[in-house]
Amino acid sequence: MQAQYTSQHFQELIQSIMEVVNIGKELREDQSGINMSYNFIGDYVSFDPSRLLKANDELTHRVSIEEYVKAITIHELGHAMDRDALLASLTRTFEIFDLKESHTFDEFYADQTLMSVLIEEHEMNIVFEETAWKNAEKLNRLYQLVEEESFHLIKEHSLSTYRKLYQEDLEHFQKLQSVPSLQPA
Repeated sequence: MQAQYTSQHFQELIQSIMEVVNIGKELREDQSGINMSYNFIGDYVSFDPSRLLKANDELTHRVSIEEYVKAITIHELGHAMDRDALLASLTRTFEIFDLKESHTFDEFYADQTLMSVLIEEHEMNIVFEETAWKNAEKLNRLYQLVEEESFHLIKEHSLSTYRKLYQEDLEHFQKLQSVPSLQPA
């Protein structure tokens, strides 16, 4: 990691954004491989300094790491603004988690009913992501934290990862649906 982009640097930047928008959350550093995340059960934001740098490098257009961190921070705070909806989904989220724990990857991808659960999970996640980005847009308009073009690029890149995985699974699900199931005679 470049010397000026230490964990402390990211922590101070993220904390300063929380102060500006007046949404204070506990901040935790982790090494999860996820750039930033909002844990709605624990009501805290976590960040992985190494992944923040790598994720910023994956953007198709150059955006400063500071702009990237600001945008992702207000996105995570956008999730926090939607915490009630996230908590309302908890029962179904646990049901899906348990189902995923009790079946293999191959079982999911061979069974229409199990695949429909993955599609449902993707759709839930996309709605939550889009809502968080809408909330982040409101924060950005109000506080002018990230230049609009950079914000849009970061948002679209972030959403594209969810949409791509959804589209891949949806296409597989549609193929499963087109194959007649074998019925016992």
